Amino acid sequence: MLITAASLAMAACTSYAPLALPTQSDLATDVATLVVQPVALGPHDWPAHRFDPSNGFDSIEIATLAVANNPGLRTARAGLGVNQAQALAAGLLPDPQLSLSRDFPFSAAPGLTSAFSLGLGFDLSSLLTRPAAERAARSELRGARLSLLWQEWQVIGQARLLFSRALAAEGNEALLRAQRTLLNARFEQARRALARGDMTIDAAAGYRTALDDVDRQLSELSRTRDIGLEDLNALLGLRAGTRLQLVDGATSGAPVNAAAVAARMHDLPQRRPDLLALKAGYEAQDQRLRQAILAQFPALNLGLTRARDTAGLQTRGFTVGLTLPVFNRNRGNIAIESATRAKLRAEYQARLDAAQTGIERILLALPAQSDRLGQVEEGLRFLEPAADAAQRAFKADAIDVLTYTNLQAAVLAKRQEAAALRQSIAEQHLALQTLLGGSLPTASDNPSLTTSAAP
Repeated sequence: MLITAASLAMAACTSYAPLALPTQSDLATDVATLVVQPVALGPHDWPAHRFDPSNGFDSIEIATLAVANNPGLRTARAGLGVNQAQALAAGLLPDPQLSLSRDFPFSAAPGLTSAFSLGLGFDLSSLLTRPAAERAARSELRGARLSLLWQEWQVIGQARLLFSRALAAEGNEALLRAQRTLLNARFEQARRALARGDMTIDAAAGYRTALDDVDRQLSELSRTRDIGLEDLNALLGLRAGTRLQLVDGATSGAPVNAAAVAARMHDLPQRRPDLLALKAGYEAQDQRLRQAILAQFPALNLGLTRARDTAGLQTRGFTVGLTLPVFNRNRGNIAIESATRAKLRAEYQARLDAAQTGIERILLALPAQSDRLGQVEEGLRFLEPAADAAQRAFKADAIDVLTYTNLQAAVLAKRQEAAALRQSIAEQHLALQTLLGGSLPTASDNPSLTTSAAP
């Protein structure tokens, strides 16, 4: 009978199947070969957006590709299966214990026979701690899903940041090349003046130094742009050297409604996936503590027995096993679980504080940058018409090259400063959107509320 029961149990067991490791990289070199399913981009309340790489990649398409193909996210999704398996294991009942013993007499006395003892036992104490274990496992699974969502959120923010910097680098390169053209014209004029003896070599060297400085900036910009593009490839799960056609989508540059942002900070614990994940982890640990406290009670093992002694007398009965809580009483595990819960609470508080601090720092920095951008744009509104007039005058030989190039250089310098400020503000907006989630409330929602409002 024991052999039959064991055979039936073995028949219900899972069999082993090998799973070979990959032998080569699976990074893509052609985006067209990727199958990108529609994905929900975390908690961002963006409108529906069609993924169509044939006309280039805008910011949302880059974010979609990142969520679908980022190697770290694929690993995290595979790891989610471990949490699902742990939740399944927590809900399973422990197996009963079947035991059999046989005794064979050595004596040759008449009437003796072999003795046996058959027992079936079950650990009842596991039923006491099982509900807490199940609740802990469910909370851990929920926390793992929320952690994955937060990781997706971070990847989205990083992808959009790298996308923004790549486009900004293209604009900066165009401005630097225009500046180089002007500086080269000034240097050629200085070289001719030096040949005529109308300029000293020290003065001419200054123009050459300025030209060399622009060449250095162009070289550094090219190197930084290439590094950023390769970082984007790695984030998207693409092989190094893959080139994507990036197109500037419609991005809002409206001022942020700081009062609405500050109001959203109050419900961060109900909206931020990382905070929700930490909360789920804390709830799971609270159940682990309950489980440890319940485990201090006497462990009870109940079983049924059937036996036959060497004289042929057969008996039926039961067994009760009881652990006496005298020395251990599970105090060590209770202390560990209690300290772990306190640690998780401190981690949650620190993350909540960091989230609020990060939002407030951005809200404090944005007004100054916006004010400076307004000043630069005001300067451009004055200088650009003057530069256009100077260009017409230069073509009519009404002004010299030096006057013309100086004015054009001033306009280019203002344009470069404005581009840098716009990029900085855009990055601050991306960071704020990552910290808050969803679309940023803008001043157009309520014109009286701007980034100058107190957070």
